[in-house]
Amino acid sequence: MTTETDLYGVLGVARDASADDIKRAFRKLAMEFHPDRNKEPEAEGRFKQVNAAYEVLSDNDKRAKYDRFGMAGVNGGAQGFSGHEGFGGFGDIFDAFFRGTATRRAGPQPGSDLRATLELSLEEAVFGVEKEIVYQRTERCNDCKATGQKDGGARDTCPECNGQGELHRVQQSLFGQFVNVTACNRCRGEGQIVTNPCPACHGAGAKRARVKRSVRIPGGVDEGSQIRIAGEGDAGSHGGPSGNLYVELAVAEHEVFKRLDQDLVFDLPLNVAQAALGIDIDIPTLEGDTEELKLKGGVQPGEVHVIKGRGVPHLRGSGRGDLLVRTFVVVPDKLSQEQRELMHRLAESLGTPDVPDGEPSFFGRLRDAFS
Repeated sequence: MTTETDLYGVLGVARDASADDIKRAFRKLAMEFHPDRNKEPEAEGRFKQVNAAYEVLSDNDKRAKYDRFGMAGVNGGAQGFSGHEGFGGFGDIFDAFFRGTATRRAGPQPGSDLRATLELSLEEAVFGVEKEIVYQRTERCNDCKATGQKDGGARDTCPECNGQGELHRVQQSLFGQFVNVTACNRCRGEGQIVTNPCPACHGAGAKRARVKRSVRIPGGVDEGSQIRIAGEGDAGSHGGPSGNLYVELAVAEHEVFKRLDQDLVFDLPLNVAQAALGIDIDIPTLEGDTEELKLKGGVQPGEVHVIKGRGVPHLRGSGRGDLLVRTFVVVPDKLSQEQRELMHRLAESLGTPDVPDGEPSFFGRLRDAFS
């Protein structure tokens, strides 16, 4: 039968010990049994036990699970207590504490994401379009197969770090001797160097390129919308994936229509007679055809008349917005003698109008006009 090790006993603290007590006990024992300071045969094993115990008891969540379920509650009790593999990374913690900053050789790195702007007309934004975009990005060099070495040859082992990608320097500290680990400056942590640079990329393994891509724009997009094109950004390094391209859309102003979310707005000018008598009139649409609009007499400035389904398609879903026809009355600033006489007669006939109930005052309308 296997007896489970008591983590509190390993550190020599009570079960109700505070976090500071656990930390002090750990520091004391870790310094005592660290292999660089203690050459006794059993020191390394005790050091691993101290590490593993502190890894659990210094984490509030792991400590609570250990208090309740024992080692079975900590990472499923995997790998046993005698080793540190099941505790996920405490070896790195102690290497950094006693041996300096740990580094890793350069591995696959994803490429950078790129952004580009594509300008659309209102028609293109509403109905969709396929357009070409031109931008600059970093691409793998095909001449050297991204190795940087001429003709795609293998790189040489870095003589500075002997292919390790890192340099080890022994230093003394308050805790005794420790090893400071840094990335090799010559090979930048790769362990290999280019000795016969590729003339196409000058040994970089990648180069800038001007790229043309066709982008499909769905109908219904708006100013500021973004389209993500996976894998069309900068190339990754050391076999890493390419970044993405984000295309931001800019929609140019239209001479006739304005956009209001999923609706289009058309301003319809009327003269005084048309507004008073009413009119049947053809309203242009963004598609290029017309829709007949019947206006009854007495049209007021700022009225909105709706033509259903002639607006902007919904980007995610079915249906379309509406075409909103907003009326405004154009008062002439120049009249012929005949028109002036007719206006005088009309004014005398109509008299001075009353302000309709619920209408804002003059100052209220003035404020609303400039808000």
